[in-house]
Amino acid sequence: MFNSLFDNIFGCSHNRTTFPLTPSRRSKLPEGARRGTYIVCLDCGKEFDYSWKEMRIGRPVEVVPVQTEQPAAH
Repeated sequence: MFNSLFDNIFGCSHNRTTFPLTPSRRSKLPEGARRGTYIVCLDCGKEFDYSWKEMRIGRPVEVVPVQTEQPAAH
């Protein structure tokens, strides 16, 4: 509870993140799906670009919801 209160007041520090993730080139990604390497904050869930060349976290990523086709209602 203290951590969430602290994050709400001061924002998340993004200290705990995933290992850099890169989607497979072989998989067929839906339109608007993520491309390139990124990391995710384990505390707040925010995604960030990641540069292997510089080994640094980049800008926050705008997460665009992927729309799936749904059958037409009769």
